[in-house]
Amino acid sequence: MALPVAEWQGRTARLWAALEPALRERLEAASLQDAVRLGCDVLRSEEEEEEAALVQLCHRALTDKKPEAASWYREQGNQEFKRGRYQAALRLYSKAASHELPGSPEVSVCFANRSAALLHLGHFEVCLEDIARAESHGYPDRLLPKVLLRKAECLLCLGRLQDAQDVLRMLESKIALDGAMTTHLTRLQKLSQLKVKLGEKEKCPEPARGEHGGTQGEPEIWEENSRISGASSSLSLSFNADRGRHLVASQDIMAGQSLVKEEAFVSVLCPGDSLALQHGDTAWDTRATNADLYCHRCLRQLLASVPCQGCSYAKYCSQDCADRAWQQYHRTECPLGALLLTLGVFCHVALRTVLLAGYAEVSRLVEMSHHGDRNLQNPEGSCRPLSEAADAGAGSRGVPGCDSNGRYQSSYQALFHLLPHTEQHSPEHKFLCTLSVVALCKQLQAAGLEAAVLSQESPQQCSKPKTCEKTSEELSPELKTVAEAMLRHVLQLQCNAQAITVMQELGPGDGAVVDKKPVRLATAFFPVLSLLNHSCCPNTSVSFSGTSATVRAAQPISSGQEVLHCYGPHWCRMRVAERQQLLRQYFFECRCPACLQELESGVKSVLSIRNSFCCPKCQAQMQGEEDTLCCSNEACATLASRDHLSGRLQDLQQEIKKALELLRVGKADQAIKKLLKCQMDAGTFLSPEHLLMGEMEDHLAQVYATVGKWQEAARHLKKSIEIVEMHHGPSSVETGHELFKLAQILFNGFAVSEALSTIQRAEGILSVHFGPQSAQMQELQEMKACLSELPRNILQRT
Repeated sequence: MALPVAEWQGRTARLWAALEPALRERLEAASLQDAVRLGCDVLRSEEEEEEAALVQLCHRALTDKKPEAASWYREQGNQEFKRGRYQAALRLYSKAASHELPGSPEVSVCFANRSAALLHLGHFEVCLEDIARAESHGYPDRLLPKVLLRKAECLLCLGRLQDAQDVLRMLESKIALDGAMTTHLTRLQKLSQLKVKLGEKEKCPEPARGEHGGTQGEPEIWEENSRISGASSSLSLSFNADRGRHLVASQDIMAGQSLVKEEAFVSVLCPGDSLALQHGDTAWDTRATNADLYCHRCLRQLLASVPCQGCSYAKYCSQDCADRAWQQYHRTECPLGALLLTLGVFCHVALRTVLLAGYAEVSRLVEMSHHGDRNLQNPEGSCRPLSEAADAGAGSRGVPGCDSNGRYQSSYQALFHLLPHTEQHSPEHKFLCTLSVVALCKQLQAAGLEAAVLSQESPQQCSKPKTCEKTSEELSPELKTVAEAMLRHVLQLQCNAQAITVMQELGPGDGAVVDKKPVRLATAFFPVLSLLNHSCCPNTSVSFSGTSATVRAAQPISSGQEVLHCYGPHWCRMRVAERQQLLRQYFFECRCPACLQELESGVKSVLSIRNSFCCPKCQAQMQGEEDTLCCSNEACATLASRDHLSGRLQDLQQEIKKALELLRVGKADQAIKKLLKCQMDAGTFLSPEHLLMGEMEDHLAQVYATVGKWQEAARHLKKSIEIVEMHHGPSSVETGHELFKLAQILFNGFAVSEALSTIQRAEGILSVHFGPQSAQMQELQEMKACLSELPRNILQRT
């Protein structure tokens, strides 16, 4: 979660209410510097009680290594492996490895066991990496033959015949030297089988790959802006009092054209929801979260994670990522892992931001803010168009965040100049943020990490401190500077945090048709992306690859038109009142065309009509703004309670969840029956165009695809696409995702002609939103290449 856990929020709220009115007034009007000083005073007066409470809360966030947990996870992994559930076993072995103490022989067993699961899943290269890890961590010599056999099998599958032969010779010599030959009889039989396969491979070399193998999209033409790093040359930076800093098209832009390519200045993985690995309650948590599924540094999806040597929480895709994270920030964060999880992602992002920026740069900019730098006191107040600033030679004085040459970069200086909206935040929220930041800095000092924060100590010198120790010492001046910068960043994040999202597979992901949904993977600062203003009907689309963001034109943009991004509330998904309510956190009132049309015309939004209730008797639309709704058909005039219909909707959603759970446990027939019953029930009180009607069609398509009934699956998915198009538009990313699933179904159902036309349409949409190199585009091109290679007589028949 972005903010601290509910218990800490509750404690700070009670503490705020108990403050003397005069002190509350001082805190409300305080600058960031004074807020930190006053926060230190408040926390010092309540130190013993509040620190004890924080220590207690930290005990709920398990980040320490526990060998007993490692043993339990390893045994659970063994059980899943025996059942043939290799993906679940893989995750459990990774959990076991994260809890083993570094250098222990048990960790080598975890890597070896995980390599066996990887072999069965066909991840041969990664399997070899895990075998190497097992060997380097002192894998027991008596167990080495089975690991070497696994290594030879991987090499054979990868076509590395000479390497496979070398491993087999080594294995033969080890078995020959082993006196207890009977223990290796099974392996000797497997060895002889492998040697036969090896001989066959040498006689029959693999054919060369066809021209269609690994189809790549056409590379995009990209010319970077000389004034804005990571931005296209087709953009310019402008300012006016109403819009603030914003990006404008300096020439006509085509749909699908890349406008911004930016690497996050900082990102922090969000723990996320858990994905169940097995059934039943257990002593240890067997569920997989984002923390188990993605690299904590680069956000790549994990197959075989490299655990942090100091904690059980942080996991990486490679030793290189682990080493770089440790050098840049994790050596400071590692001892405070439980505290960071307790205080929330925003505090974590703030700490990592100052660690990446370095104390010298942090203190320089904080000091500037104390000495009346107008750009920092009021970042928008002195802003002029970039061209004016450049002509005047004003550099960073012209446009806040620019360097001395007038160039706006994805830098800490640009990040520091993002608006913190100090005066707009509620006093209670500022107090919560202040106490959280001060508490974190006090723990940095108590744990002996101040030198590491100030970059005065090397990673080798940095000892392993304890978490959440008590301290009565006053914060040092340097840590007060760090706390002030962190408070600024926590407040900035409410308006400038960018959610990095990823399309995550629902279910095991081993079906012919993979269902995915977008989930929040991380929270990040993107200084250039933050220049884009909001619109409920944006003209851009944002996609992510690891920690990189790409902004593309979702439609043609004329020269002089502002480039706009949706902050979340989209006109296709929410009514205007809901959008305006959510947008209040950004401290502005949206006046985009969609909002103005709904607010000024007084006409009921299309979304309200399509997602409305219908009359239980005649199925006409129910209307009315009060608690009692009336049928729009004057001849019927049936009345119904809004609360009653809303209750039916909630019950229906619960029944749909039960149907999906039946599908997850392999009871497809029962899932179909329940979904069809839900569909009949929904037809009695929901509009035929209601989004939930489309979702049920989508779920039915998924279930029928699971049992191989491709025509039925395609029929239901086409109905879902009709409803999605009504709500989101024919060129929307939502329609593109549905067409992608339809292409998979038609491909598997061997409906060649229809599959090819669906692929073409999906490509046209998804290339605009995600570019030609995206994973979905690659898969579509592979399907098209496969279908195009079929004999002409088959193509003509289909």
